[in-house]
Amino acid sequence: QVQLVESGGGLVQAGGSLRLSCAASGRTFSQYSAGWFRQAPGTEREFVAAISWSGSSTSYADSVKGRFTISKDNTNNMVYLQMSSLKPEDTAVYYCARGPRFWIGSLRDAKYDSWGQGTQVTVSS
Repeated sequence: QVQLVESGGGLVQAGGSLRLSCAASGRTFSQYSAGWFRQAPGTEREFVAAISWSGSSTSYADSVKGRFTISKDNTNNMVYLQMSSLKPEDTAVYYCARGPRFWIGSLRDAKYDSWGQGTQVTVSS
């Protein structure tokens, strides 16, 4: 079973930037797609971004498109989420998740079966 550990969250002013990191255990993480999700208080968890196992394909929620960038380092078993032009509505706990192995379908609709503990992102106005 893979373990995912997020880091990089914090408090930032609106318009600022943060980079979230997700460290994955296991030697085969490079074979899996990965995604970032978020959950604000009183809301359901929502899709933010995902990346294919090779890193060649990405998908973003409309609310973050053009502001967030997901990337994957298969050598070091890492997934990143670079967040720029942050808004107060981006405030949430952000979770890293592992997707299917060698997945070539829709990244947004894939099944994500392993989750990290989350990292808090707070954007002040």
